Amino acid sequence: MGDITGAGLLSHAPVIMFPEPARIEANGGSDFTLATGLEQLRRDVIDTADYDTVVVFDSHWATTTEAVITAHPRRTGLFTSDEMPAAISGLPYDLPGDPELAHAVAALAEERKVWVAANDDPHLPIHYATLNLWTYLGRGVGRAAGKPWVSVSVCQTATTEDFLRIGEIVGEAVGGLDRKVLLLASGGLSHRFWPLSELRNRMAGDPVNIVTAEARAADEQRIAWLEAGRHDRVIRTMPEYLRYAPEGRFGHYLMLAGALGGEACGARGRRFGTYENGIGTGQVHLWFDPPAARPPGRCQTPLAD
Repeated sequence: MGDITGAGLLSHAPVIMFPEPARIEANGGSDFTLATGLEQLRRDVIDTADYDTVVVFDSHWATTTEAVITAHPRRTGLFTSDEMPAAISGLPYDLPGDPELAHAVAALAEERKVWVAANDDPHLPIHYATLNLWTYLGRGVGRAAGKPWVSVSVCQTATTEDFLRIGEIVGEAVGGLDRKVLLLASGGLSHRFWPLSELRNRMAGDPVNIVTAEARAADEQRIAWLEAGRHDRVIRTMPEYLRYAPEGRFGHYLMLAGALGGEACGARGRRFGTYENGIGTGQVHLWFDPPAARPPGRCQTPLAD
């Protein structure tokens, strides 16, 4: 039987791909903890974790009529971001895949009448919500190097319930295979940007630069809930949180939560770095350690209200 051995709600903010001197300059003299936090996560968790495959819920991969999971044996090439080509240009990547897992997810989805498809089209684009995290957590030498990485899209027509169900399918498929998996929800929290004329004055990571005080408060409330293992509160208040435009309607997190048991999951988040601004948006790294991070039915029961 397979298992989910760890999971993270992680920021892929493009600033982490800046050279270190440029990050320090943009942040007023010190590095962003969005970068140093991922470096610490690699050292403390990823390079010592017991896992076979990484599954990324990629908030930059927007599909429309179904969620899609990559089924390629390998994805290789050079990546330049069409959104920020000055920041991410000619990035070489080489990600082994896990076709067996992808097809197991798709087969279970078909059985349960949930719209998730596996796709191994060689021309299928890759997105920096996957590659930025892979650069920090998968590329290079060490135990993490060469591990398979699989991406799952965030379907832009999905509801909160759809996202949870898709995540549940992923968790159940993992449980049915001889596979140990890390889940990464790649995306931010509140996600509104400053106007172009103000962006360059709002680059620093200090949360005072979040686009509104109300968005910051909503983010910080959810971080506190996740650190306490209160996934139920995050899920139940999604209608309220959607007013602050969480990235991808928070689909990346909701699929992760669905894979870990939804409202029944009590996995406590461990913060790597601080809550930081990304040109108006809220960004954080939270890691959910085992044994709380498990497929559906094996999570801790949430605390009573």
